Amino acid sequence: MTMDILRFATAGSVDDGKSTLVGRLLYDSKSIFEDQLDAVERASVARGGDRVDLALLTDGLRAEREQGITIDVAYRYFATPQRKFIIADTPGHLQYTRNMVTGASTADLAIVLVDATKGVLEQSRRHALLLSLLGVPHIVVCVNKMDLVGYSREVFERIKQEFTAFAAKLTVKDLTFVPVSALNGDNVVTRSAEMGWHEGGSLLHLLETAHIASDRNLVDLRFPVQYVIRSGEGRGYAGQIAGGTVRPGDEVTHLPSGLTTRVTAVEAPGGPVDEAFAPMSVSIRLADDLDISRGDMLCRPRNVPAVTQDLDLMVCWMGDRPMSPRTTLTVKHTTRTARALVGDLRYRLDIDTLHRDPDATRLHRNEIGRVGLRVTTPLFCDPYTRNRLTGGVILIDDATNSTVAAGMITGFAGID
Repeated sequence: MTMDILRFATAGSVDDGKSTLVGRLLYDSKSIFEDQLDAVERASVARGGDRVDLALLTDGLRAEREQGITIDVAYRYFATPQRKFIIADTPGHLQYTRNMVTGASTADLAIVLVDATKGVLEQSRRHALLLSLLGVPHIVVCVNKMDLVGYSREVFERIKQEFTAFAAKLTVKDLTFVPVSALNGDNVVTRSAEMGWHEGGSLLHLLETAHIASDRNLVDLRFPVQYVIRSGEGRGYAGQIAGGTVRPGDEVTHLPSGLTTRVTAVEAPGGPVDEAFAPMSVSIRLADDLDISRGDMLCRPRNVPAVTQDLDLMVCWMGDRPMSPRTTLTVKHTTRTARALVGDLRYRLDIDTLHRDPDATRLHRNEIGRVGLRVTTPLFCDPYTRNRLTGGVILIDDATNSTVAAGMITGFAGID
């Protein structure tokens, strides 16, 4: 039986110890090669440190090591006997919020670090809001640097209460708290003798036991076609299953034509399979020779997504220039690309109070708001709360070809 994979991201304010926590997790779980550890030890000595700086295991860019911060998303892989893990160590600085969104967009779980000496900061709340909007099912709040507050249960409970009060205003399915000291390893891989009052397990235990199988949508078949494979056996349609399951013999509908056919074979990288499910990448062969190309979608005949040119979005704006209504952008949705016109801004969301400001006329970098969008080509989409893959879009600036926004589909009202 193959082990499942947990994708998790780190989040939180700058200097809360995200990279150190990831480094400690890798170090204490014995997931580091000797040459990696030797390189980090040499780099720590060169920086004048008197102990191994575990943050250097993820902060690999020269600018990151010089400034002691995380700038880009660093991906690391490790495994325990219970599960495989993919870590996205994301930056905490406000100006790198876009990088944090990138790392968390595919996460099954997110670790939000809070500095025990500082409490819940604005960036901590911002990241919690973004994780909620991104639909991350499980959030673990690590109250770090407990050694600096004497492993005080009172400090931990106060931060837990403050964060819980803020999270109550968000959509968070599963919220867990754990007190840790990433520097000393308390409650990271093994339980801490210094915090016997903590009744829960260590962070690694939480990661190993988080239940993620029910988080994926295995009801609504959504198969965006990425590539058409032509061979002597006919055509195969390759892509990643965005939702549901598919088997040989299943009846499927092709969008946009609406024609129905039957699946004759499903092939995974290792060969033919009797069943495939999200998020597997497969090639599907059909009984009929339909006109299918990249950007099309296969789904169930009586369970189809919305086919629409009008979208209602929650947008995290990442562009250097503010988002102005009536501007044109390129929208990327699953494997489909189209031109789009930005409608009026419904409201801007205040990060601190979660108050909706309907009088806002622009979104500046790192601000969040609700906008309408009209696209030139129909998209096959679901609400983001139902399917993160078919409910998410990215917006691209035509002039610079840079990604300027991440959008979560809330409805299909379009522009005003």
